[in-house]
Amino acid sequence: MAEQAGAPRAGHPYHMHDAIYAQPGALRLVGRGQGDAIAAAAARLRALDQVLLTGVGTSWHAALVGELLFARIGGLGRRARAFHAFELASYWPDEDARTGVIGVSHRGTNHHTLAALARARANGGAGVAITGKGTDGAAADWTLRTVDQEISGAHTVSYTTALALLAALAAAAGGQSGAARDLDAIPDLLASLLGQESWEALAARYGGARCSWFVGGGPNTATAWEAALKMNEASHAPAAGFNCEQFLHGAWAALEREDVVFLIAPPGPSHERCLAAARVAKEIGAPLVALVREDDREIAALATETIAIPDVDELLSPILTVVPLQLFVYHTALRRGVNPDVTRSDQPAYARARSAF
Repeated sequence: MAEQAGAPRAGHPYHMHDAIYAQPGALRLVGRGQGDAIAAAAARLRALDQVLLTGVGTSWHAALVGELLFARIGGLGRRARAFHAFELASYWPDEDARTGVIGVSHRGTNHHTLAALARARANGGAGVAITGKGTDGAAADWTLRTVDQEISGAHTVSYTTALALLAALAAAAGGQSGAARDLDAIPDLLASLLGQESWEALAARYGGARCSWFVGGGPNTATAWEAALKMNEASHAPAAGFNCEQFLHGAWAALEREDVVFLIAPPGPSHERCLAAARVAKEIGAPLVALVREDDREIAALATETIAIPDVDELLSPILTVVPLQLFVYHTALRRGVNPDVTRSDQPAYARARSAF
């Protein structure tokens, strides 16, 4: 859930637009001055029996990507696990002295995430916070900063910079200099991607769909979930996010021709099942927008249109693949005549609903 945004803007662009286009520059800067903290935190985490990654909402999606980053690039394997912070606080045993917690919280205020960090430290483990600038880092042994607090309630730049810090931390933990170099290349790749399409036209073609389905696999399962969340909170439109295999396990039966499917399918172990999902959409007759590498001929042949994703390690690809979906959401919000910054709190019933929790 996004926090209450600041004063709404009356016209284009809204604050969400500014934040989306700030991402290449923010990614270039996010690690500067934090190298020593990243190295120290990575060394401590590498020595522990398990590392738990946690958060809520968009931060939970970052934690899911971080789980695979630490398992693969960080070399921790099954010692790295992601837990939703509410579930971790409510249902799981307390962390022990051999456990580290990485808590992602854009505003640094989620009490479930803060509680997990505090418990890890109190029990002799380690806590690493990934949060925005200007927040309190007292709950963690190391606090890594993303960006200034976003004015828009639809977090975008704070999400991708959190992913970048998780990737840098994992690369340091695993001694993977190649992954660190790949990460350095992402800002330029993203800048190119931002100029690739007419995002207004994409929203004009598909923003009026009955439901937007976002499907991905591996680290891009989190991308699908994040895009669906953004569609709900920023454009107030029905959306569903699925892992590709879960989509094929029955959810597809609710797909209609009046819907649109966004398929996030860079090369990797999940590509084959994403191809199966593309065939499903084709047979049903729902338009398919495929986010694939430029040389992907199989899925492109089934797609209504494609968005070319740069050639990058699949584990790092969520930093890129989420951005076209952020832009689709933003321009869909404009077409629907809603302010994407305020999570509908500019409408009295929804403002009352927010106050209820």
